[in-house]
Order: sequence, then C-alpha cells, then structure tokens
Amino acid sequence: MLSYQHLYHAGNLADVHKHATLAWVLDYLTQKDKPLSYIETHAGRGVYDLDADEAIKTGEAAAGIALAEALFPADHPYRQRLAEARAGYGARAYPGSPLIAALGLREGDTIHLADLHPLEVAHLRAVAKDWGAHVYQQDGFQLAQAITPPTPRRGMLLIDPSYEVKADYEAIPRQMAAIHRKWNVGILILWYPILRGGAQGPMVRALEDAFPEGLKHEVRFPPARDGHRMEGSGLFVVNPPYGLAGEFAALTKRFQALSKPR
Repeated sequence: MLSYQHLYHAGNLADVHKHATLAWVLDYLTQKDKPLSYIETHAGRGVYDLDADEAIKTGEAAAGIALAEALFPADHPYRQRLAEARAGYGARAYPGSPLIAALGLREGDTIHLADLHPLEVAHLRAVAKDWGAHVYQQDGFQLAQAITPPTPRRGMLLIDPSYEVKADYEAIPRQMAAIHRKWNVGILILWYPILRGGAQGPMVRALEDAFPEGLKHEVRFPPARDGHRMEGSGLFVVNPPYGLAGEFAALTKRFQALSKPR
C-alpha cells in the first residue's frame, strides 16, 4: 500500500527481532570468502531519524530499541550495525534493513532493493547511492521473480511487507514457493506480525506445510498502544543457516528479559 511509511514504527520491538536476525545471518554468510546477493522486497527508506515527529508520536522506538539494545552484547552484529549507522548518519539514526545489509556486506556483494512508495524510494535512493545498491520502484515480489536466481547465486532474500494488503497473507506462501523453485539455495526470510485474532495463522501453517524443514521463530510483547493489534513478531526462514536456531534461542531469552519487572 502506498499509505504505509515505516518511520512511525522504526526501532520498535518487531524491528529489533527482524534486524537482529538479519545482522546475524549476514555476519554468518560473510565469514566465507564468496560473494553474496541480497534482495529485499519491501525496503522502505533505509535510514530513520528517531527524533522525527512521526517516530516520537507513536513512541514505538522508546518502547523498542531504547530498551532492548542493552540486552545484546557489544560484539553482536546488530549492536555493531547500530553503532556504525549512528557514526554515519547521526546519534539518533536507526538503520532499516537496507542499511544493515549495506553495512554488513562487502565489496563484490550485490544489493537489490525494491519499494513501491515514491517518497520512500526517493529517500532510499538518496542514501543508497553511497552503497552501490540497485534500487527499484517496483512491486518487490515481481522483482524477486524477475532476478532469481541472482548473480551471485549465493545469498538471501528478505520479505517484509506492511500487510496492509490483506491478500498478502494468502499470496505469500505461493510467492515464496515460486521463488524457492527458481532459487533453491537462497535463504528466504519472511517477517510477519503476530496479531490479536491470529490473522497470520493460516499463512504460517501454509508455510510450514510447504517448507517442512523451514525454521519459525516468534516473540511476544505488549501492544505498542491501546487499540494496537500487533502483540508479537514472527520470522519464517527457508534454508536456515547453521546456528540460527541457537541465535533464535538467545533472542527468546532477550525478549523474555524485556517482560520482567524493572
């Protein structure tokens, strides 16, 4: 949907879940001296200012990264990406997944970033010109279908829709299955919200049926404000890299620590 802008939600607990995982996976992949392709279907603007009125209005970063960052050790790839983003873009900058990827990848790796929102794409192009990334104002699933299998063939795809289009829940398992048929070695990571009422449930069950060796991880947290339906964050990973289950176990403990009384 062209109405969605992630600035209102940047740095929330769902971002912590998603971005900590992304930073870990990229750190794992770059330990081998072989080039990578990184593809993202719903990229957003790449860098967010947590002092912007939109971010302050919702308070999601204050209840998210502001509380969660200290739970990660200083040498965790996510903490490193946060520090690098602030060094490059200001003390109150928060890196979206495109910047986490750009900071975590190397010269010779390839980045493809898609988004439909013209304002988000304009912001993304302004910063991504320094990363050597390919930016597309295009439906991200169409892009993924068009460029997979990518060159280099080794790599990953991040799917992070807003889910404002309710048909996404039904379409995503088919989209991922089609991409996997073309790119069976690619790591496919899907983020999804855990909603009051369980709208995500049929989609997750369809993914588990289609990818029985996939890896699911979910964390729970209080809604960001009264009336907000999201009460947790989920990730589903096709071709999960070695060690990711252990990283997910550590993430579970960090989110449990957030819920303890202070």
